[in-house]
Amino acid sequence: MPEKLYTSEGRALKESGRTPWNIYPRPQMRRNSFLNLNGTWDFCVRKSARLPDSYDKTILVPFCPESLLSGLDIEIRPGRFLFYRTHFSLPEDFRKDRVLLHIGAADQIADVYVNQRKVCNHIGGYEAFSCDITNYLMDENELVIRVQDNLDDPTLPYGKQSLSRGGMWYTPVSGIWQTVWMESVPADYITGLDIRCEGASVRITVENALNGVITVKTPAGSEIHPLDRGVAVIAPENPRLWSPEDPYLYEFTVETDTDRVESYFALRTLETKVIGNIPRLCLNGKPYFFHGLLDQGYWSDGIFTPADPTCFARDIVTMKDMGFNTLRKHIKVEPEIFYYACDKLGMLVFQDMVNNSDYSFFRDTALPTIGIQKRNDRKLHKNPESRKAFLAGLEATVQQLKNHPCIVYWTIFNEGWGQFDSDNVYHYLRDLDDTRFIDSTSGWFRRKETDIDSRHIYFGLWGQLKATNKPLVLSEFGGHCYAAEGHIFNPEKAYGYKTCKSQEELQASLNELYRDRIVAGIPKGLCGAILTQVSDVEDEINGLMTYDREVVKVDPVRMRAIARQLTSAMAAIE
Repeated sequence: MPEKLYTSEGRALKESGRTPWNIYPRPQMRRNSFLNLNGTWDFCVRKSARLPDSYDKTILVPFCPESLLSGLDIEIRPGRFLFYRTHFSLPEDFRKDRVLLHIGAADQIADVYVNQRKVCNHIGGYEAFSCDITNYLMDENELVIRVQDNLDDPTLPYGKQSLSRGGMWYTPVSGIWQTVWMESVPADYITGLDIRCEGASVRITVENALNGVITVKTPAGSEIHPLDRGVAVIAPENPRLWSPEDPYLYEFTVETDTDRVESYFALRTLETKVIGNIPRLCLNGKPYFFHGLLDQGYWSDGIFTPADPTCFARDIVTMKDMGFNTLRKHIKVEPEIFYYACDKLGMLVFQDMVNNSDYSFFRDTALPTIGIQKRNDRKLHKNPESRKAFLAGLEATVQQLKNHPCIVYWTIFNEGWGQFDSDNVYHYLRDLDDTRFIDSTSGWFRRKETDIDSRHIYFGLWGQLKATNKPLVLSEFGGHCYAAEGHIFNPEKAYGYKTCKSQEELQASLNELYRDRIVAGIPKGLCGAILTQVSDVEDEINGLMTYDREVVKVDPVRMRAIARQLTSAMAAIE
């Protein structure tokens, strides 16, 4: 049977009884009004969608009911309705003209009721949504959120969740799994920011505001830029470009006649250059090797949600200490706090879209792994509702994350799973964001339209690692396993691609793999490599850390030596 593993942060939260995730959840658009609704809520699971008369459980929000940290650790079957209830009153100094309720994410379909009146509906389990609840408020208020998670229907994006977990499929996540909070705003308020990095300048569009000023903090002092029909173009003198080696952020405020928000931006460039007849990915004008790890974003005690937001920073710092500069956020969209930590600490992000539709092991994994990797995808996954849901999730992901400078690369489809008409989907995404690299088909089933020649190699086929007419990225490889006794989720059944009997054997195996395949691949055109993976996830024990983050399985000193070899090999091609 799987073992229940707490992280150190999870144990601390459980023992303290404090309100979880009690920090401002939207770091790129901060106001001085914030009311956190996380904590213990009434909870029940019903077969009927009717609002219940009674609740027989409690749950710790924002943790899903399947998790240890929720206090429940229960299974939610398809077709059930999850009901969350809390009561609140507003502080006297909180309310302005309007009150907005925000839900960071609820998987998959959510309906919000304030004082028994329906306020809004949201479809999609990975993105934030909000609603104006001003007209529904009283002195004392009841908030009910109903969520339904139909994981037996693959129409909506669901990622690595499975009703039959095991191997590379994981425990499902149902209901609320990110912060629930409120803010008060003026009647005429800033509804959003669009921050577009254009090399040494940035274009900031303030939504729902024509006039106002932006004040930017620079090393030389503050600069004031008036809005021109809601837009300001800012080009700091002596621009300091953002990179993992120097993650400099320019802080700024936006002030209108009625509203004020705080934010930040960074300056950096992304482009492809042909050097020695080989296309190379460049950061800030120079060829750059994206030395990365697959990051699934799963936690032993919170599943989708770590016990504390500082867990994100701890992972990032640990991986940077090993010499890594990139995380491939794999088939999951994180709370914005994660991307803020990457922005601030200097970690590049390859962001995946969340898959939907059906998956076939034979079609999507077995045949491509042995080299059968050509397939016309125009008529694959042709259900119109499924295609529409994927595109809606893609657009929501881009709109929510587009302002984060750490994100340099979008992945549309992974290993054929849910893949359809990828050439046209590439252009759909390019119209949404033309500032980042796009990997249309990560792994295989390559078509024409993509910025990246993306390969996955776990078993042989290393002859694929040679330059074509697109920059070459090994977007998954490795999967070498070591089982750290006492820190294994499923001792009876482990999953991975190469088994090592000791930490020393694991380190030696990685040294050999990087030396013979990755470092050697750079002169042939390799621009980046994503090792599987940051941590173990349930049955998968191929992480550089255990699932509970208690054991680091490799030697950071020797991993930094690998990173230096990669940097030297890349420098030699300039």
